[in-house]
Amino acid sequence: MEIWLNPACSKCRSAVEILDEAGAHYTVRRYLEDPPDADDLRGVLTRLGLEPWDITRTQETEAKELGLGEWERTDAARERWIAALAAHPRLIQRPIITADDGSALVGRSEDAVREAVARAGSEETSNG
Repeated sequence: MEIWLNPACSKCRSAVEILDEAGAHYTVRRYLEDPPDADDLRGVLTRLGLEPWDITRTQETEAKELGLGEWERTDAARERWIAALAAHPRLIQRPIITADDGSALVGRSEDAVREAVARAGSEETSNG
């Protein structure tokens, strides 16, 4: 399991606490320091079953400066959104947890994080 997080984010810190309490095995990707490229984003979107605008923090200053609120949310505009997220990783909703079963979810709630733990199973007890 991997968690994309920003250590300054309270939801991310809460997710890590839940993972640790459950004894989950996971790796951390500080996505602001190690930003995902367009291929990474396409992969995680497929695993999430979401579109790029679904994981975009549209209220961030950068989003407003880019005018994301006015962008089309269509198949034709999908790559534009992905390119924006790759270029401005701060706009990516967090935390994103990719589970070993191939699924992923946005861990904004404790229930979502616990679902990720359940998918991964808690038999492994170390983290990295």
